[in-house]
Amino acid sequence: MNMFDLSGKTAVVTGGNSGIGFAIATGLASHGAQVVIVNRRIPQGKLAAERLVAQGFSADSEQADVSVEASVDQLVKAVLKKHGQIDILVNSAAAIVRKPAVDVTAEEFDLVMSNNVRGTFLCCRNVGRHMIERRKGKVINLSSNVSQVVQENRSAYCVSKAAVSHLTRALAAEWAQYGVNVNAIGPGPTITEFNTTYFEEHPEDRKKLTGLIPMGRMGAPADCAGAAIFLASDASDFVTGQTLLVDGGSTLL
Repeated sequence: MNMFDLSGKTAVVTGGNSGIGFAIATGLASHGAQVVIVNRRIPQGKLAAERLVAQGFSADSEQADVSVEASVDQLVKAVLKKHGQIDILVNSAAAIVRKPAVDVTAEEFDLVMSNNVRGTFLCCRNVGRHMIERRKGKVINLSSNVSQVVQENRSAYCVSKAAVSHLTRALAAEWAQYGVNVNAIGPGPTITEFNTTYFEEHPEDRKKLTGLIPMGRMGAPADCAGAAIFLASDASDFVTGQTLLVDGGSTLL
């Protein structure tokens, strides 16, 4: 038996149109899952799904703003109407502000918390109701290595990801009795389409972060795919409440 086989499973991946989210969506699809790409912008979501279909995988897309309750309600209803079930939820949608804490506005702080914490909670809550009713399901939240350590000029982001990891533990404790596993992935500094321009404009920041990673390189989105496949599959049935760090050892020093 292939314990990593996801055939017949429906996986919802928020923020799945690019970066780590798309890499995870690709990994899940390559192991047989029907993947639903979720993001705010319809064209980008459709394009991401089409990229997966072009590789011979099963994928489609839905539009949603995870920070808006009504939008999440509609998303879950739409996926259930189309696919009948949600077996895997990956919360990858996120926002970040990079500046000294004294310069972060209240609006910027709220933006990060709304997307990273509120959005994760709303998706977990709504999909969790369905999974609890079915008494099975895998939830994978995208946390960060900064849930364990801190980085300069990312105060709101650090706080939000610590909250995601703790929310993961809280939900895991509540939902274990229903057969629902809730875990998180904690990537270290990773180069994605989302931050390429930033690191090109701030090479000193990239150099500093790379110097903190024992493996000597920044992460790539694909580095998180294997962790997601494990956490989505039968192989992780006795694993819950964990934040699996995929950070090249950056929290060791």
